[in-house]
Amino acid sequence: AAAMAEARPLRLLALHGYRQSARRFHQRTGALRKALRGRAELLAIDAPHLLPTAAEDEPNGDDPPRGWWFSGPGTFEAGEAAAAPTGLEESLSAVAAALAEHGPFDGLLGFSQGAALAAMVCALRARGDPRFPVAFAVLVAAFASRAPAHGHFYREPIALPTLHVVGDSDAVISAAISRELARCFVRPALLSHPGGHFIPAAAEQRRAYLDFLERFWPGQDR
Repeated sequence: AAAMAEARPLRLLALHGYRQSARRFHQRTGALRKALRGRAELLAIDAPHLLPTAAEDEPNGDDPPRGWWFSGPGTFEAGEAAAAPTGLEESLSAVAAALAEHGPFDGLLGFSQGAALAAMVCALRARGDPRFPVAFAVLVAAFASRAPAHGHFYREPIALPTLHVVGDSDAVISAAISRELARCFVRPALLSHPGGHFIPAAAEQRRAYLDFLERFWPGQDR
């Protein structure tokens, strides 16, 4: 325990959900950042694609909503088997650039569409892609892309450690869809919570996050 206390905090690159931004995600992860204080730090980045603004968006427009890829022109639906998805390559490049410019990072934290992107990064990393030097990922409300063009990410088991956080009452990304993605990984860790489409950070979940992250502190046997 003393050695762990002396170790530097882990650094996680954080990928927000669809219609969010780095700033919004930073605000919404306050409870999680507090729960991980001293153990792990989060750095959120903006997705590269701007979305059409909606009535609920900030009227001053200084923090527009963003997305990582589209299933249709300017739209995204997680359950859609998009025939011609667009924007993914730019987002993979944005993640690679952030890892290079702001790193080193130990792992990824993704939420919703950001978690789906993080899972794709895990697949590329497990195949030896040098652009993505991460050791693990925490995937909250994640899903596998239904687009046939993205099917190659899931064809072989993804051998990178992951914690899959699943909301049993998530009405946006169902628990079944998140569990389906988890089965694409080798020995995934699973954290279920009774809530919906958010990042849980109560005491019970905090323990599960720390139990998973402890494996990656410097000097730990993975």
